[in-house]
Amino acid sequence: MFSNASSQVDRRLNSLEAHLQQENPVLLQVVQTFRELDRVAYRMGVISRDDSFATRVPWWPMISILGTFSSGKSSFINSFLGQKLQRTGNQAVDDKFTVICFSHEEKVRTLPGLALDADPRFPFYQISQQLEHVVHGEGKRIDAYLQLKTCMTERLRGKILIDSPGFDADAQRTSTLRITEHIMNLSDLVLVFFDARHPEPGAMKDTLDHLVKNTINRSDSNKFLFILNQVDCTVREDNLEDVTAAWQRSLAQSGLTAGRFYQIYNLDAALPIDNDTLRTRYESKRQQDMEEIDERIRRVEVERVYRIIGVLEHTAKLLMNEVAPRTRLLLQRWRRFTLVLDAILFTLLGAGVLSLMAAGHPVGSWLDLNTWTTQATWVQVVVGTLAVAILSTVGFLHLMLRRFTANILINRIKKEIQEHDLREYVVNAFKKNTHPLRPLLNTQPAGWGRLALMRIEKVLKHTDQYVQNLNDQFTNPSGRKDTPNPTIQSGAE
Repeated sequence: MFSNASSQVDRRLNSLEAHLQQENPVLLQVVQTFRELDRVAYRMGVISRDDSFATRVPWWPMISILGTFSSGKSSFINSFLGQKLQRTGNQAVDDKFTVICFSHEEKVRTLPGLALDADPRFPFYQISQQLEHVVHGEGKRIDAYLQLKTCMTERLRGKILIDSPGFDADAQRTSTLRITEHIMNLSDLVLVFFDARHPEPGAMKDTLDHLVKNTINRSDSNKFLFILNQVDCTVREDNLEDVTAAWQRSLAQSGLTAGRFYQIYNLDAALPIDNDTLRTRYESKRQQDMEEIDERIRRVEVERVYRIIGVLEHTAKLLMNEVAPRTRLLLQRWRRFTLVLDAILFTLLGAGVLSLMAAGHPVGSWLDLNTWTTQATWVQVVVGTLAVAILSTVGFLHLMLRRFTANILINRIKKEIQEHDLREYVVNAFKKNTHPLRPLLNTQPAGWGRLALMRIEKVLKHTDQYVQNLNDQFTNPSGRKDTPNPTIQSGAE
């Protein structure tokens, strides 16, 4: 079974490496280092043999577009792509997450969610399994949540756009929120759209909480751009500053005190502005903000490489600094808990046997050695059978206690650890260490030791080298013109 699972993940990684060799050789070596990290994780039980850290990373630059209903997301995408790909309207016109990628065919194709769920190069690889864990049965309905669209436009080459359904928090299902969280975590750039035609953002508090609160205290919070779209609606009252200030106050109430709104609108669908001064001011502001947004979109290809190397480094440190220590601590608690219950169990069983002997119960006579001299044959048979039964019962109860105490601690882990990946890794490692065939008194987590630590340190050494080599491709502090352009060396030796 392990060999089949291993061959499946090898085929996926080989396919990914073949793609990267053509698309971006720099990242090819990073995949090989992910393989090194996988070996440590397999031995620890952190991930299964049919999984890989490399398949959990979107390898294309990824730009996500989130926002409220009628906030102009689809119009922005159509304008960016230069063709009408997405339906537009004042009401919800699409209830699926749409992944848009480049194609050499002029014809636009719409493919089902399965095309995303089964391809490790896309950000929704095996998302159906996550949906199944969130809501039973939803994993089979992947086509109801996702679709893939192709588009032949140079602005999309080498990138992925994700258009989300209009965000209405009160009506959102748990599965949709899970996908939204997944997108926000994996994206290189997140454009969050709001509708300037609704100047009372207080009515959308739930929406703001979901789209804004999760960005607070994130190390990558700078990848979120908040865009106040369709600001041409403020022309008649000439109150753009007031509308923007109202939205900024609402963001502050949701906990986000930094950042600003980009103010844009669609020139083709804009309200006519007769006042030349006012029109110039609005168009100038729009052009300035659109140029900043376009620049951030252009930068995602470079940021993508740093992001993937960052994921590799973060995962390695997570195993070393969080998963291994937490698993060791949990094992200590589990052993103490189980041994205490074992002691109580054996004490009760011993007390029961002694009580029976003291009361003259037949069991007491079976355990009386003096009886063996007169009734040796049948007493030995009975006592032997009884001993086997008692030992089997004790062994069975011990295994039940092991499982019982392990489940208690697993439930605590799920409540205490908020970070999804860390929670998953610790639970998986702990389950392997509490397997019935693993000795109770083992003090070292399975798969963790000097060799595992050396491999982790090797991975971290390579990630540092990757970043340095990548920096040398874009910087030249010495100013020398003859400095060679370095290439990243293999991380798998």
